[in-house]
Amino acid sequence: MLEIDALLDQIVPAAEAAVAAYGMSVLTRTQDETAGATVRLGQRLLARILNRGADADADPVRVTVTSLADAGADRDMLALRRAELRLALRDALRDSPSLAHELSALLPERPAVQADGERSVALAGNNSGIISTGDGAKNTLHQ
Repeated sequence: MLEIDALLDQIVPAAEAAVAAYGMSVLTRTQDETAGATVRLGQRLLARILNRGADADADPVRVTVTSLADAGADRDMLALRRAELRLALRDALRDSPSLAHELSALLPERPAVQADGERSVALAGNNSGIISTGDGAKNTLHQ
C-alpha cells in the first residue's frame, strides 16, 4: 500500500499551485501554455480527483478547492484552507486505494536518497545553504 502522507506531500503543493493560479477556473481549465509544470501537474491531479464519480455537490475535495480559491490573500485563511484541502485529500485517498495508485502514477519519479552512518546527510534536490555535521562545527560566511 502506498504511504498516504508521502503522497499527500507531493499532491497538495501542486493542487494548491493550480488553485492559486486559476482560482475556481482550475476546475474546468484544460491547460494554459504559460502555466508552470507544477500548475499543470496540479491541474491533472485535480481533474482526476474531482472527476472520479463522486457527487459533485457533496464532494469534500471540491468544497475545499472552492474554499481555497475563495480565500484571497488572507494568510491565516489560506493556511486553514490548505489544511482542509490536505485533510479532504487524505480522506479521499484512504477511501480509494485505486485513486491513490492512479495519482501516484501521475507524479514524477522521486530520487531515492539514503544516508548511512553516524552524522551522515542525505539530500534529494538542491541545497543553497550550509549542511554541517560534527561536534563543535562553526558555520561562518567568508567574504
